[in-house]
Amino acid sequence: MPDREKLSQTMRIDLIPDTPSESQGGRKKRVVITSPTRMRRAKAPAAALDSDSRYNELLQSIYDAALICDLEGRIVDANARAIEFLLYKRVELTDMTVFSVISGADESLIQTLCDNLEEDRYTLIQAFCRRKNSTLFPAEIAVNKLNLGETHLCFFLRDITWRRQAEAMLRTEHNAIQNAYNGIAVADIDARLEYVNPAVARMWGYDAPEQLLEMDIRDLLCDVDKASEIIGTVMGDGEDWTGEMLASARDGREFDVEISAVCNRNGEGDIVGIVFSLADISDRKSAEAAQRENEQHRVMLETLGAACHHLGQPATVLLANLGIMQKKIDAEDAVVGKLVESSIDAVKTLGKILRKLNSVNEYKTTHYLGDADSEGEQSRILEI
Repeated sequence: MPDREKLSQTMRIDLIPDTPSESQGGRKKRVVITSPTRMRRAKAPAAALDSDSRYNELLQSIYDAALICDLEGRIVDANARAIEFLLYKRVELTDMTVFSVISGADESLIQTLCDNLEEDRYTLIQAFCRRKNSTLFPAEIAVNKLNLGETHLCFFLRDITWRRQAEAMLRTEHNAIQNAYNGIAVADIDARLEYVNPAVARMWGYDAPEQLLEMDIRDLLCDVDKASEIIGTVMGDGEDWTGEMLASARDGREFDVEISAVCNRNGEGDIVGIVFSLADISDRKSAEAAQRENEQHRVMLETLGAACHHLGQPATVLLANLGIMQKKIDAEDAVVGKLVESSIDAVKTLGKILRKLNSVNEYKTTHYLGDADSEGEQSRILEI
């Protein structure tokens, strides 16, 4: 069992500069694992490998750039892919050391590789490789021990420029999603949550996004039937859905949420779930409701002012006519006199009410019947 575990181990050596400027400027960053033992020397002088047809065919058919080196680090053979990557001719490569190709490498790297490969481990190197024109490219280098009469090291170089760019883009996108104000949730084909960002946890009142994983997205919404209908529309028909729903937080609080749901597809285009974009719109809805109410009050006050203006004229005419009638009534006709006098008082009271109504600048209502428990609209009038 210990031997099996040893065989499965892989050593990784990073020769990546700390900053891009170092990689572009060509300064070597020495980050290698050194060993106190003395470096092995080749037992025989360096010589080109025997051009055996099978060996040659295998070397040239390898997808990666391959460099064959002796235990001094001198390159003794290279395949066509290496010539294409590094822009050197074969005769130029065989006059170089691998340290000239791998930025940041030195003789201690060979010793580390020999010690590691002696224990039958795998070795991977992350480094920048230098072309003939001094440009650098990121590479993943696998190193094997090759025995062709003498022990050699075989370096397989793979250009990972596109991979590093893709990884950098993924990290950028991941950071953007993690720090987004809106909630992002990804559910599988059964509508169970596979990923949520911190914004979703905040909206629903959870301490961490992990607490929401494996939950059914429908359990977060108040209308389960409508949620199931949305999921069926998106995954069944492949259509996007956007709308508003009422959501239920962890503590039972209900809030309005705007939802955008789209299909999540794999590399082959098959639907494997749904991606939800979620936004808490409770504040916006409250602001819209308040704005609508204020607009209604404004219209009502303007209408009230117009009514007061129109009623003021007839009231003035009534008051003037009643005053004339009071002067012309016979003093002995006491009944008619009292009626006219009370009518004058009523018109004066009407005028006071109209002046108060015309000065109202805030729409507030009060109970008309004097019963605070009466909630009907008919039981409330404008407070003046």
